[in-house]
Amino acid sequence: MRATFSAPIRLGALLGAGAFALTACGGSGGAEPSGSPAPEQNGESSSAAPEAAGELTVWVDADRADVLADAAEDFEADTGIAVNLVQQDFGEIRDQFVSQVPTGEGPDIAVGAHDWLGVLVTNGVVAPVELGDTADDFEQVAVDAWSYDGQTYGVPYSIENIALLRNTELAPEAPETFDEMIEMGEASDATYPFLVGLDPQAADPYHLYPFQMSFGAPVFGTNEDASYNPEDLQIGNEGGQEFAQWLAEQGEAGVLNTNIDGDLARENFNSGDTPFYLTGPWNVPAAQESGIDVAVDPIPAPGDNPAQPFAGVQGFFLSAQSQNVVAATNFLINYIGSPDVQTALYEVGGRAPALTESFDAALAEDEIVAGFGAVGADAVPMPSIPEMGAVWDSWGATQTAIINGEGDPVELWDRMAEDIAGALD
Repeated sequence: MRATFSAPIRLGALLGAGAFALTACGGSGGAEPSGSPAPEQNGESSSAAPEAAGELTVWVDADRADVLADAAEDFEADTGIAVNLVQQDFGEIRDQFVSQVPTGEGPDIAVGAHDWLGVLVTNGVVAPVELGDTADDFEQVAVDAWSYDGQTYGVPYSIENIALLRNTELAPEAPETFDEMIEMGEASDATYPFLVGLDPQAADPYHLYPFQMSFGAPVFGTNEDASYNPEDLQIGNEGGQEFAQWLAEQGEAGVLNTNIDGDLARENFNSGDTPFYLTGPWNVPAAQESGIDVAVDPIPAPGDNPAQPFAGVQGFFLSAQSQNVVAATNFLINYIGSPDVQTALYEVGGRAPALTESFDAALAEDEIVAGFGAVGADAVPMPSIPEMGAVWDSWGATQTAIINGEGDPVELWDRMAEDIAGALD
């Protein structure tokens, strides 16, 4: 069944315009698919008409619609090619894209998250985007995130990750190590020295991953191009066993508590009952509204390696069935990838920009963004490979069992690694 969307934004029309019948991948009057052109200098629009003609259809969520409308207006003025923006709920875009592109009813371009790539690529619905020299204009973690099997599949625009929030009244200085953080937290006389929200059944592998990484235990190894290698399962290595023992110690000491979920952790930080809180930028506004003077610090490592969190990178990607590849690539690289658009998307989303020029400017003007951005620059992309689906459930359940002292931590961790390997096989 064909999905129902809100009306598109046609240049000069209102958001509430009448129903719009989607053209086949924006290819109304378009040329046959062709290879992408050599990209122009990033941020400089071409005044010459591109080789392709017709119009483009772009799926965008409501938060980014106004920014894209401005970019689309500039694009049409420069090229004569209209851009139809169709608002779609962000959470529905991936599945709608997978179902509609093979029928020819999907868009030329859509907004999304990099960890959708495994599903998009294996279903054959996305095409590579040739960034060329402009790849060097983006933060490396952002380009790595949108790469799959040696090819780049999108133009990134934002980087999101967790970091350590600190109540500066309770802890005037940032800790250097995890143990120092706990000592500072205990010296503050707050109820809790440190908090991270955990699920009673599934702990939280996402939030605990930087600690795991500090012991040298990534989920998967990587290839030379920094892409994840699903045949190189690393989670059960010696570092993973050390991390399991550390989890057990923190659970026994009460530092990690599966009875304190995300809501309770947030409430306790906002009420001044802990100086340190591991979370993302989405929880900063509520803390500030509660009167907390918030600083954003690097995540202190309990192991010998840096505590690298996952990075989630959002961007725009190209349909494998687009009938206007030249124009779509031009719009992606030279308009969405321009400093003006990247900065505008940051201003409406509050996440560090992916384009380095905009990234540096944002970090210079906002201490909160600077804190998260500094951590994000050294983060590792969330694995987008389909094999990651075999990891999450066992990973989280095992963390809960170890934190709650339900068995020998190394034996529990080894059993988890064997179960994951079996599921992958």
